[in-house]
Amino acid sequence: MAQQPPPVPPPLALVDAAKSFGSVKALQGVSLTLRAGEIHALCGENGAGKSTLVKMIAGVHQPDEGRIEVDGEPAVFARPADAQRAGVAVIYQEPTLFPDLSVAENIFMGRQPLARGRRIDKAAMHAASDALFARLGVRIDPARPAKGLSIADQQLIEIAKALSLQARVLVMDEPTAALSGVEVERLFTVARSLRDSGSAILFISHRFDEVFSLCDRVTVMRDGRYISTDPIGELTVDAVVRKMVGRDIAALFPKQDTEPGDTVLEVRGLTRAGVFSDVDLTVRAGEIVALAGLVGAGRSEVMRAVFGVDRYDSGTVSVNGRALPKASPAAAMAAGVALVPEDRRQQGLVMELSVERNATLTRRWPLSRFGLLRSSAEEGTAREWAERLQVKAGRLTDAVSTLSGGNQQKVVLAKWLATGPKVLIVDEPTRGIDVGTKSEVHRLLSELAGQGLAVVMVSSELPEVLGMADRVLVMHEGRISAELSRDEATEESVMYAATGQRGEAA
Repeated sequence: MAQQPPPVPPPLALVDAAKSFGSVKALQGVSLTLRAGEIHALCGENGAGKSTLVKMIAGVHQPDEGRIEVDGEPAVFARPADAQRAGVAVIYQEPTLFPDLSVAENIFMGRQPLARGRRIDKAAMHAASDALFARLGVRIDPARPAKGLSIADQQLIEIAKALSLQARVLVMDEPTAALSGVEVERLFTVARSLRDSGSAILFISHRFDEVFSLCDRVTVMRDGRYISTDPIGELTVDAVVRKMVGRDIAALFPKQDTEPGDTVLEVRGLTRAGVFSDVDLTVRAGEIVALAGLVGAGRSEVMRAVFGVDRYDSGTVSVNGRALPKASPAAAMAAGVALVPEDRRQQGLVMELSVERNATLTRRWPLSRFGLLRSSAEEGTAREWAERLQVKAGRLTDAVSTLSGGNQQKVVLAKWLATGPKVLIVDEPTRGIDVGTKSEVHRLLSELAGQGLAVVMVSSELPEVLGMADRVLVMHEGRISAELSRDEATEESVMYAATGQRGEAA
């Protein structure tokens, strides 16, 4: 009987790894095995320890206990260069390329091929870049500057750089958060090709549809601890959620039934040339209206115009029957309109300021006396809303940048809810936050609607749209292509309308 060959050791493994920062135990006894020819998902809520684990694999942090193994042998990653030499590459959500250098120069930075006289051989560098992109099945001009490239193309450049370094282990940390549907599918095609060629890939995402369509195994972490590793075929979304949060979530979308009241927000014929055209919509008190559609359909642009951030050419915006002037956020705020923007870090928060300062930015004048801001009033207001929204922060005087993404979103919500709005516009309210916090945000929106607030929710996540909306308005190429009741809205009917094929939904 032929003797079986010994199993091939995995290219990378963590064994009983632990890491503490002061009194905070970020990781406790975490084990993870990344196999060649496999895409391995890592799931967990914000604060579960995923980022610490990734930094350990990348050589940024070293384990206090446990060990890293490369090809079955103990290894020490004292610095990122050690991890890189071991064949580890990390592809972050927002790559950091040198914008003024070319694509090829970014790939071969510090390793440029040299010609005679020790001059950089640009022809060889461009040819090598072309070969890398051909291996990935994409086309990017090696000579073009990195400045102006999409996030998707920047990520592909980072992957090409990893291949040029002979990387065997790729870590993709929330790589799809800023990508369109087409860009996501292109990235997945590349990831599957790398898997099939023998690479080990660790894929981190909050999006379960991506995890279940792309990955082979799933490891779940909770509160810095290892929970489980299972083949994807033995799991359901509900099972992963239960493992992540340690409890059953009766519903990710805790929508309260409400009886809508009078019309609060009315938009008629809103048009901005080349962006959106003849948009009509109404939102009543106690109602959640979702604005759905594909990326680029004009949803965010319409809401920015409603709030007065952007100008529009024609049409009217009215709150409680009173028309708002164009391009005046101050007038919109005075009328009771609040806008929670899609990009909370760039447009919703001042990252270097404290949690309490961010939470009260919209209330500076009411909290002042004789023109001077009262610190006690600021602290009291911030604390009230932090408690109401269950913001998890060490101290309210800490910089808001120290919070997790979900808690940052709650601070943005607190800032606007403190104004006592009549209309709340939330653009991608749960993008980039974990499933437990998503449920909390959904619960909050439902409660606010139950209290009579008119809510407009822009979302690219169909389950969120279907789970939370009383009505769904679908946009296609700058126009409202369909209005669907909660009963009429299905994944099929929304997608037909979003692609301009409303008639086929029947």
